[in-house]
Amino acid sequence: MFRGNGELESNPTWTPVVALALTDGEGRWLMHKRPAGKHHGGLWEFPGGKVESGETPANALVREIAEELGIAIDSTDLAPATFAQEEEGAREKPIVILLYTCARWKGDPQALEGGEVDWFTPAEVRELDKPPLDVALAASLFAKMPD
Repeated sequence: MFRGNGELESNPTWTPVVALALTDGEGRWLMHKRPAGKHHGGLWEFPGGKVESGETPANALVREIAEELGIAIDSTDLAPATFAQEEEGAREKPIVILLYTCARWKGDPQALEGGEVDWFTPAEVRELDKPPLDVALAASLFAKMPD
């Protein structure tokens, strides 16, 4: 849980994770294929990562995207889109992913931590092999969008 000052409790009961639905403005969305050998290796996901203690979700996403994709995004360009969560009991501290959309960035997205990145239409994203929470995120994000 978050404290009133925006910081994570020292002993949270869940793991906050942030993810980015980056759009090119032409109806395509960036997805990251996790490297083989990692958890969910070979599956496509919305890029992002864990929120560290002392970070807001938006600031964590700015940091994660710089580390993972080598691009710069501004927290003021992020719009909350949806979230997905693991079932209680799935692990000691179930993951909750907060998905943000963004259409502005600087740089050329690259898979700096391995795997690959590519652009897909909503219909193509739906067909990709994804981890369960990314399946839920994509379904919610694209529910009202045309293919």
